Amino acid sequence: MQKYDVVIVGAGCSGIFTALEIVKNSNLKVLMIEKGNSIKKRVCPKRTTGKCMNCNPCNITTGFSGAGAFSDGKLTLSPDVGGNLKNYLGYEKTQELIDYVDSVYLSFGADDKIYGNDHIDKIKEIEVEAIKNNLKLIVYPLRHLGTDQSYEIYSKIEEYLKEKGVDFKFRTMVEDLIIENNVVKGVKTKDETIKAKYVVLSVGREGSEWLRNICHNHNIEAIPSVVDIGVRVEVRNEVMENINKYLYEGKFIYNSKTFDDTVRTFCQNPSGEVVIERYEDNLITVNGHSYKDSKTNNTNLALLVSKTFTQPFKDSIGYAKSIAKLANMLADGKVLVQRYGDLKRGRRTTEERLMRGNIVPTLKDAVPGDLSLVLPYRIIKSIEEMIEALNGVAPGFNSAETLLYGVECKFYNNKVIVDSNFQTNLKNLYALGDGAGITRGIIQSNSNGVYVGRHIVEEEK
Repeated sequence: MQKYDVVIVGAGCSGIFTALEIVKNSNLKVLMIEKGNSIKKRVCPKRTTGKCMNCNPCNITTGFSGAGAFSDGKLTLSPDVGGNLKNYLGYEKTQELIDYVDSVYLSFGADDKIYGNDHIDKIKEIEVEAIKNNLKLIVYPLRHLGTDQSYEIYSKIEEYLKEKGVDFKFRTMVEDLIIENNVVKGVKTKDETIKAKYVVLSVGREGSEWLRNICHNHNIEAIPSVVDIGVRVEVRNEVMENINKYLYEGKFIYNSKTFDDTVRTFCQNPSGEVVIERYEDNLITVNGHSYKDSKTNNTNLALLVSKTFTQPFKDSIGYAKSIAKLANMLADGKVLVQRYGDLKRGRRTTEERLMRGNIVPTLKDAVPGDLSLVLPYRIIKSIEEMIEALNGVAPGFNSAETLLYGVECKFYNNKVIVDSNFQTNLKNLYALGDGAGITRGIIQSNSNGVYVGRHIVEEEK
């Protein structure tokens, strides 16, 4: 039986920074357990073969640095974007942590360019157009790593942690927790029992269903959380030129006229490409990447409709996954793509219609189809209204040839109830990051990890 001071379940954005803070400030013995691969083995064959090889686990959604770092690596340097950490720690403390995390990225080689702090007049013009079209533009500083630079930075961080004595178990699933008298005592994998004084659950979105089951089995308090369902939109760079140039990523929020549902843009990728994400049970959703050194003619971004369910329904994750599975069924295990003009006309997109326009799809094996057979009317209507509103800010966004890939879902776990130090109702068991429903982006997940790492060190003094 192995014994550690701290076991971190999940080597994603929050777990990594928990480990960094612990090894920088103590001699505690740390183990990180990750169902995916080390970063150097995180290679997606589709980039070279053009075909998804059904890797299990998926190298895009799992592995060291998690899904967040492999989906463009944008650091949103404001407490207003990327999660609810300010609700737990206050605005000033959250900003302090974000600034600290940003300095860590710079020390490992991040690009020092920040978007959103200059060209104020141009940004104001975009904001005015947004207001005219009933959109709220959130302006914030942003540092762009890029998927390729993220790989380099996290490779250095993984090596640093190993040099500092952190142990890793890759391609390993935690099957259960060890609980005695409402105190966590360690974890169980398929092959062994591992004792630990502290256990940190930082499993990210990919592990949201696993965490939900763990919470249910051990009476860890949690409440239903929001789920985001929508599409990934792809347009020519020319349509998004000003937003790309002055903001890099435009964060727009819209409340639909018909249903008053909140729709938001997410993860904008200038000159990027649309990619797939594969989850357990061969569930496929869509996402986007962009690279520092490899550019396309297209910009992609997600349009997500946020839904919160009330009693008696509790399975928001199951609801979103059922929609994604339906899309996979109609696309024969792939991703559906539809032209916006065809969606409005009520007809499916064909291969011939797909190839007649100015936009060359970057997801080459997407299957032309009809998203109205997949997405509920309420969600489609809200997305259509959002597209028309965004056209007022980015003329051409509502073009008939604009591409919609479906579906894109963000699986947030039921929000785990934690105290001010992110400890659950079980002593010495911590839950943090996107998987716990606390954050929704890279840098707030990092910041959450820093806070928990510091707290554990202080507890041991």
